[in-house]
Amino acid sequence: MMSKIRVMIVDDHALVREGISALLKMYQDVEVVGEASDGSEAIDNAARLKPDVILMDIAMPGLGGLEATVEIKKRNPEFKIIVLSQYDDKEYVSRFLKANVSGYLLKRAVGGELIDAIRAVARGESYLHSSIASKVIDGYVGKDVERSDPYERLTDREKQVLKLIAEGNTHKEIATILGISAKTAIAHHTNIGEKLGIHTKAEIIKFAIQKGIIKL
Repeated sequence: MMSKIRVMIVDDHALVREGISALLKMYQDVEVVGEASDGSEAIDNAARLKPDVILMDIAMPGLGGLEATVEIKKRNPEFKIIVLSQYDDKEYVSRFLKANVSGYLLKRAVGGELIDAIRAVARGESYLHSSIASKVIDGYVGKDVERSDPYERLTDREKQVLKLIAEGNTHKEIATILGISAKTAIAHHTNIGEKLGIHTKAEIIKFAIQKGIIKL
């Protein structure tokens, strides 16, 4: 008997997780082995459960989907991650593809297409929602612009801190979420300011919105 594809669902809405889980129970070759409601929990649960495929939401409070994806892939490059997003912005798509996700699906399209995507990435293939394909092509055309993107000068940790600052977290709260000291959080904040040339919280929020790191 063939082993089932082990899937973990990451989304901050319990109803969404329950809906996806119920949908996947209809298929004999898939098993939902766990869930997570934010990025930090996703990183911990992925390490513990070792799923074959992770379904990753983008917009979550605290550590978001992108930040969690980068950390999970760093620790376990073999894990396959499919992004489930309501956003098809070029900024989002290109960042996740650079983080080596295996698939990108729009939530409005989730249904029969989700099982196709899970099976495809489990076989080692990539799966992109049809409307994402043009974004990928545009991304390749615009590579020179991307190279000069100041956001790409930040380290993975600085990107995590940037998002958390933009969401209104204090240095102490950031330290707790990321498991670092408040002093280290302040140091990352300082480095972000120097690399991006922005120093006030308002400037950081504006930058994060323009870059699609947070949504209004």
